[in-house]
Amino acid sequence: MAPRALWKGLLRIAEVSCPVALHAAASNSGRVTFHILNRATGNRVRREFVDADTGKPVEKADQVRGYEIAEGDDLMLDPDEIAAAVPESDKTLEISDFIACKDIDPVYFDRPYYLTPAEPMAEEVFALIREGMRRKQVAALARTVLFRRMRTLLIRAHGAGMIATTLNFDDEVRPATEVFRDIPTARIKGEMLELAKHIIATKMGVFDVSGFDDRYDAALADLVKAKLEGRRITQRKTAKRGNVVDLMTALRESAGRGTKKPAHKKAVARQRKGG
Repeated sequence: MAPRALWKGLLRIAEVSCPVALHAAASNSGRVTFHILNRATGNRVRREFVDADTGKPVEKADQVRGYEIAEGDDLMLDPDEIAAAVPESDKTLEISDFIACKDIDPVYFDRPYYLTPAEPMAEEVFALIREGMRRKQVAALARTVLFRRMRTLLIRAHGAGMIATTLNFDDEVRPATEVFRDIPTARIKGEMLELAKHIIATKMGVFDVSGFDDRYDAALADLVKAKLEGRRITQRKTAKRGNVVDLMTALRESAGRGTKKPAHKKAVARQRKGG
């Protein structure tokens, strides 16, 4: 049985519609989590909101949002005012455009969701849309109100289902030129480029996420287990950084070629030894 859907609605292209469901594709539930405790009593500590000036606790019913219009001056917004301003959801993923998969810039990707048919009667239409996109090697752009926000989603065929990825808005993504502008232009060619290509070729593999692990989370799990078993906890040593070497030498060594002395230097060395 598929896990409970986070959202249900209609996927629509022109006059064709299909009941669909969104499921979380990523989860942090398996991570090690901690509570904040009082060291003296061992009791859990409760988070509490207090008035910045009076220092007195503020009950949840008295907490409202504020928008800073000047330093120390906030515009107060009631929950009802915010709710009225949020667009109402019509529970429809309206496909506006199809784009070539090769044209997708992953820098705009936000969060992935699995998209499935919401009911058995929808499976045929769902399969038709999925296979049409797979054959044409395109993805669909659709918009809807999702979790109280208007979101744009990129929908792609994936196995027996589809993946719907929420996209960051243009003003949420920093232009690459802002970060890259100070990187100097360098022309790499000749043996240096050939060595780099050789190293890449020897390291080619396939994407297998099962080979990746969260070392930080694993270390925390080991720490908890050691404490429970009363074992001594030893600090993990970090790998030492190697000496900075000449780039060409490092490339040759990485490629397994090593550094070779020129032939005339070898001849001079033999003459000095009397060979």
